[in-house]
Amino acid sequence: MDKTPGQTPKVSLPPQDPQSLLEAVQYFSDPDVALDFVRRAVWPNGVPACPHCGGLEHSFLKTRRIWKCQNKDCRRQFSAKVGTIFEDSPLGWDKWLPAVWLIANSKNSVSSHELGRALHVTQKTAWFMLHRVRDAMQTGTFRKLDGEVEVDETYWGGLGRNMHRDRARRQIKGTGMIGKTAIAGLRERGGEVRAAVVPDTRQPTLQGMVRANVEVGAAVYSDALGSYTGLDAYYAHKIVDHVREYVSGSVHTNGIENFWALLKRALKGTQVHVDPVHLDRYVTERIFAYNHRDRTDLGRMRLALGGVAGHRLTYAQLIGHD
Repeated sequence: MDKTPGQTPKVSLPPQDPQSLLEAVQYFSDPDVALDFVRRAVWPNGVPACPHCGGLEHSFLKTRRIWKCQNKDCRRQFSAKVGTIFEDSPLGWDKWLPAVWLIANSKNSVSSHELGRALHVTQKTAWFMLHRVRDAMQTGTFRKLDGEVEVDETYWGGLGRNMHRDRARRQIKGTGMIGKTAIAGLRERGGEVRAAVVPDTRQPTLQGMVRANVEVGAAVYSDALGSYTGLDAYYAHKIVDHVREYVSGSVHTNGIENFWALLKRALKGTQVHVDPVHLDRYVTERIFAYNHRDRTDLGRMRLALGGVAGHRLTYAQLIGHD
């Protein structure tokens, strides 16, 4: 046991961090190298902090690759998985880290069957892993969108022509968007996209989302949906009526509609079946991919790893049994 307070034994690292999936698989096959990578990505300055008391003084148990807190009132052992999305997972870093790399860098998402085949785990395990990583992709911020902001809404749900007639009879009670799940989104031109599953597309819901995410006085562009009426009291609100035109000078919602196209390409082409209960996590994954599309593969992977702390998700919670 290394009893040097506040330090972790030095590891002989490869010449450089991985730059491709193939290099990542090889890089993370060494458990000491993988643990050192997680330590540097998860904790500020790479210094492990006790998840129980927050102490920074600890010793390292080499044989088990865990730390022991040196706080006399704590003295508890902890691993790099405690308090993160990896907690209680029996899978090693040689499976988890390539999985995070693959999910963070997929252009059109990745299915649980594909991930299971790639990692030699069951589809059920891969599905659980995917949702845990998606939870880590949530990025909370107090910054509000400014400048020119596009706002729009879309719907997700099965088409009646693709359902068995008995199921269609039960689920589809009308025409249009009835029986589908609503998603509202905003896109700052030259900036980021924000979107969320919403209970409805009524005025309080959509305008509440706009006011929570957009600076007062910003230019807000929307379609002619009546729910946006009244935004001009807070914003430079302009409307493009899609019955007549899709672009009126600089007024259009093409940017956020482009994001909807990317989202639905992933949902329809890769995931095929998405339960509305889990839709918010799939939206989070596509927001992460869109907002960080200019980063390198390694950069996106590190960014996803940076959000693993504090996002523990149990299987009972995931399937609604908790």
